[in-house]
Parts: sequence; structure tokens; C-alpha cells
Amino acid sequence: MSGTWANMTAADLGRGIGAGRINPVELSEFFLDRIEGHALAPRIYARTTAARARGEAMAAASRAKAGLRKGLLDGVPVSWKDLFDTAGVATEAGSALLKGRTPDRDAAVLEVATLQGLVCLGKTHMSELAFSGLGLNPVTATPPCLNDDKAVPGGSSSGAAASVAFGLAPAAIGSDTGGSVRLPAAWNDLVGLKTTSGSLPLAGTVPLCERFDTIGPLAHSVEDCALLLAAISGNPVADLGGADLSGTRLAVLETVALDDLRDRPSKGFEDAVVRLERAGARIVRINAPEVAEAMALAAVLFTSEAYGIWREMIEAAPQKMFPRILERFRSGASVTAVDYVAAWRRLEAIRRSWAERASVFDAAILPTSPILPPDANRLMTDDSYYVIENLLALRNTRIGNLMGVCALTLPTSQPSCGITLMGAAGGEARLLRLGAAAERALI
Repeated sequence: MSGTWANMTAADLGRGIGAGRINPVELSEFFLDRIEGHALAPRIYARTTAARARGEAMAAASRAKAGLRKGLLDGVPVSWKDLFDTAGVATEAGSALLKGRTPDRDAAVLEVATLQGLVCLGKTHMSELAFSGLGLNPVTATPPCLNDDKAVPGGSSSGAAASVAFGLAPAAIGSDTGGSVRLPAAWNDLVGLKTTSGSLPLAGTVPLCERFDTIGPLAHSVEDCALLLAAISGNPVADLGGADLSGTRLAVLETVALDDLRDRPSKGFEDAVVRLERAGARIVRINAPEVAEAMALAAVLFTSEAYGIWREMIEAAPQKMFPRILERFRSGASVTAVDYVAAWRRLEAIRRSWAERASVFDAAILPTSPILPPDANRLMTDDSYYVIENLLALRNTRIGNLMGVCALTLPTSQPSCGITLMGAAGGEARLLRLGAAAERALI
């Protein structure tokens, strides 16, 4: 039976624990053993937390035996991106700048998740300081991509996605500033949820751009994402029962999001649209000029905040960084305070305009990424290739961050090609319910 655990959803593992078919201690040992013996594990996990996992699993087993489980995921192991603080265990955020950094308490969301019974397997590799959507990190490690062993996996939650895709964790917790949950989820055929900015506490999370940083799960199913969101927030689980696409209105966002689509992402998206329509959704194609205007503000907003947060540490030891990531941070130095304030004021107006336009739809839909995972070696040797692929990788996902909304990516018929559903700010429960219905239509 345990041979199938690597491919089961977190929810099904939780149901197995509840039914007495799975012992949480055996489940954790199963995944720790897989990590220990897997050839790719050193590229996925920065470090495991085996002692912690065993202690948490033993406590979960005792609760299960006593009929005192805290929820469906009580006793289920999960991986954590290496920017979430773990007490007494190094948290280095994929950077040599933070080598040996060891916090004395858990991140706020990890504290909540632990109280809900989740078992912490360990910390996964990520893009350097979370500032790349490619997942390429020559400083620490570049995790593998599920569908192409020569390609990058997407980032910055690269190891998080790989841990689930390669069966080294049932689910993972990552972060998303410009697409860092959704892109690696899409490129590894997973479900990924970007939550609304401010909906989860960032305390104990290594920052990139605090006004855009969000936390979210990567998993095998929408149900798993709903359960994980509840576990890290302490809020009730979204009700997915009886979810149906009949009568829903979905807006295909044509502004920016459909530009320069490569063949397979285009095919996957259009096939998904047809399936959603067959399942009862009404599809309306829209243009939104405010989206294009917001995209033009991205370079001002993201780079300036990121460099403002990290400048002192970066400039104390710039030689420790991958030059392309260093260059990206330093590009924020030229942004004036006047331009930054003006850009944020304009973005807030754009968000209001988008919210009004989108309010008549259940969600806006778009390809998660216009491209497939790029070749890792070529990214290291071909400057123009790196620049083009890096810009395109996060282009579509960044729309959700700029608009300040929640967003969910689902796999399509094409490997490494996702479709994103963008909901309203604070509308995670509604989006997850819609996502559960869409997931069934896309299978």
C-alpha cells in the first residue's frame, strides 16, 4: 500500500489516516526515506527536518488513535520553501548572502500549520532571494523540471514544485510575488494558489517585495490547496461540494496575456477554454487597457522595493550573487522616490478599474505562462535567450500580483502548460470552489 503514497493527494492521505489505514509515523518515514534515497533530492531539498518530522508525526499518530485529529491534514507531511523561518534550522532563501542564517522561531504560517497538525518534512531550494521566475540558481541548486530534464522548473518556488512533482512530498508551501507559486506549479503539472496580498501574515518569511509578497500552496489537486490554505491560515476550509460550472461567466483576458504565445501553451489554453465551455461556462473575451498600463509600472514597483530591502546586504558582498540576479536587484537603484510613489498611486487606481471590470465575471482566465520551461544550460550561456525567457516566464502571472487579486493555476492537456483563473481580492473560497469545478472539466 505504501508504494502508492508518493502519488496520492494530501487529502487522500489524510483520509487514510482518519480511517486508520495509514499511520502518520510510517507516512513520514516513507517520505524521509524517499528523500534520502532519491538521486534528485539534493537538487530539491536544501535540508530536511527529520527529527522535527518524526516528533510531529508521533503526536499526530497519538491524536488519531485517541480520535482527536485537528483536521483532515493532521499527520500529513509537507515541504516548505526555504524562505519560511524554522526554529533552530537554517533558512537561507537560496542565497549565499544568508548562509548559516538560523532563526529562533518558526514563521507565523508555519506555527499555525504545526498547530493544525501538518508535519514539516524540510526546506526546499528556491531562486536566489526569490527574484527569478525561472528557477535557475547556480549559487545553491537548480531543481529539476518534471517534463524536461534539461529545463528549469520555474521559480521562485522551484524546489517546492519539484518536491511534489517527484513524489518527495504530498504538498508544498511556497510564496508568490510575481508568479512564484503559479509558474513552477504550471511547469510541473500541479495546482498552485496565489493568495491575496495581506491575507496571510508574512512574519518570519524572508521578504522580496513586501507589498506584493504572498504565501500559497502547491499540490496535486484543488482540494489539497483548499485544505492547505485552511491549515496555514487557521480559517475554515472552503466548501467545494457540488461545485458546477453551469451558468458561470469566465472572461478570457486578451490584453497582454495572449501575446507571443508559444504553440503548446496556446494549444493547452484553447483546449481548456473549449472544455470549460462544454462544462457549462459562458466564455466572454475582453480587453482591459488598464492591464497593459499596470504592466508598464512593474519595473518601477518591483525592483525598487526589492533593492530597497536588500541593498545594504547585497552591496556588502555582491560577489556572492549570481550576476544576473545581482543586476536585476541593482536596476531598482535608478528609481526615484517620486516615481515610486506616483506608480503606486496609479496602480491603486488601476486596481479599482480592474475590480469594476471583472466584477461581472466569476473569474478571468489566461495562460499561466506564454512559454515552456527554458533550457537550463542555454540560460547560463546565452544572454539574449536568458533576457527574453526571463521576461516572458512571469509576464502573465504578474498580472494577478499587479491587480492585487487571488489566482489559481490548473494543469491543461499539454504538459507544463497551465491555465490561470483570476478571482477577486479576498475571494479565495469562491475561487477554489470554481477551481474544483474547472478541474473536473479539464481532466
